[in-house]
Amino acid sequence: MRQNIVIQAEHLYKRFGKFTANDDLNFSVREGEIFGFLGANGAGKTTAIKILCGLSKPTSGIIKVAGYDVYTQTEFIKRNIGYMSQKFSLYNDLTITENIRFYGGIYGLSLHAIKSRTEELLKQFSLIPYRNSLIKDLPLGWRQKLAFSIAIMHSPKIVFLDEPTSGVDPAIRRQFWELIYEASSKGITVFVTTHYMDEAEYCHRVTIMHEGKIVAIDSPKRLKEKFDSDDIYGVFLKLVIK
Repeated sequence: MRQNIVIQAEHLYKRFGKFTANDDLNFSVREGEIFGFLGANGAGKTTAIKILCGLSKPTSGIIKVAGYDVYTQTEFIKRNIGYMSQKFSLYNDLTITENIRFYGGIYGLSLHAIKSRTEELLKQFSLIPYRNSLIKDLPLGWRQKLAFSIAIMHSPKIVFLDEPTSGVDPAIRRQFWELIYEASSKGITVFVTTHYMDEAEYCHRVTIMHEGKIVAIDSPKRLKEKFDSDDIYGVFLKLVIK
């Protein structure tokens, strides 16, 4: 069965004055796909994510997310996506339970659904005894795993992860990716940016950005074959280091 396209970008440009942050981006992402967006700082990844999340308007291009137009239907887009990043995910000065209920309200869940999902998440992460603890008192790895689960508590079509595992140790990163695979198996599309080249190997397809342009897009296996490399890091070096 052919998978539905949930993100479609055609000739996406984003300019800030004379500077072009996104330069003629063309790609599509399928339902349930884990889609990696790689690139050095300043490559244009976060700018593109802001556009896809309905937080910024493109300069030009045809872009649809979850079937909605990024120019005119941003409110519908926001209802159908989840988002988390390393820089901002949960409120440190709120308790675990307060964070879950707060985001449940933002995502439009009913009071009954919020209560049910709160208990499910507390049980999933063995946090029932700590439900009234502040988020800042949790280890970083636990905060990130909980933040991801909260980002998909409303069963969005797409979840955007902007460098979600930065600063997390390898064991926790692997556990985090197990959560990503579980979400993907349920049909949630995962759009993820990362600095860790080993994480790119976990994606179904990878896009490599350089200076605002897409310089490669394919499965990790095919990219390694095409560029005669043992790993994605080698592919990345051949594409961005001239």
